Amino acid sequence: MGSRASTLLRDEEIEEIKKETGFSHSQITRLYSRFTSLDKGENGTLSREDFQRIPELAINPLGDRIINAFFPEGEDQVNFRGFMRTLAHFRPIEDNEKSKDQNGPEPLNSRSNKLYFAFRLYDLDKDDKISREELLQVLRMMVGVNISDEQLGSIADRTIQEADQDGDSAISFAEFVKVLEKVDVEQKMSIRFLH
Repeated sequence: MGSRASTLLRDEEIEEIKKETGFSHSQITRLYSRFTSLDKGENGTLSREDFQRIPELAINPLGDRIINAFFPEGEDQVNFRGFMRTLAHFRPIEDNEKSKDQNGPEPLNSRSNKLYFAFRLYDLDKDDKISREELLQVLRMMVGVNISDEQLGSIADRTIQEADQDGDSAISFAEFVKVLEKVDVEQKMSIRFLH
């Protein structure tokens, strides 16, 4: 029993994932292979510990924040579909997607969805604002002990001062988007997946 063959993806599942995420059939099957190799419990889901075995996440200062993004609120396991939905945020936007029909749902890898994903990495308490304290926490994760608390505080204060348009001493999602309007988010938040 417990064989991996019994957990293979069905064609209709692949089609649904293709539609939802924009990944190609071959990308989905390759990512499924990667998913199953990470699934040490062989139960069709990944735990936080499974993600922590990925070297790139283990050394990333925001690795824990990125790992948390894969898990729905209160969950400690993610299935393949949830894994693919989160990865879709990092799928590059292809030229033919920029003119997609405006009536359908916005693709997971759209600029605004990529920005919202990044915003949530900073919004630690999920109150839809980035406070000075949250910004400091993320800055500490990124620079470690290389910069003094005083310098970090100065960076956080200046960042909030430049971004905060409504005077609430925090950064809302709209303010976050405004600050990043000239940044090539599509390129910076894309991973070139296998073709």
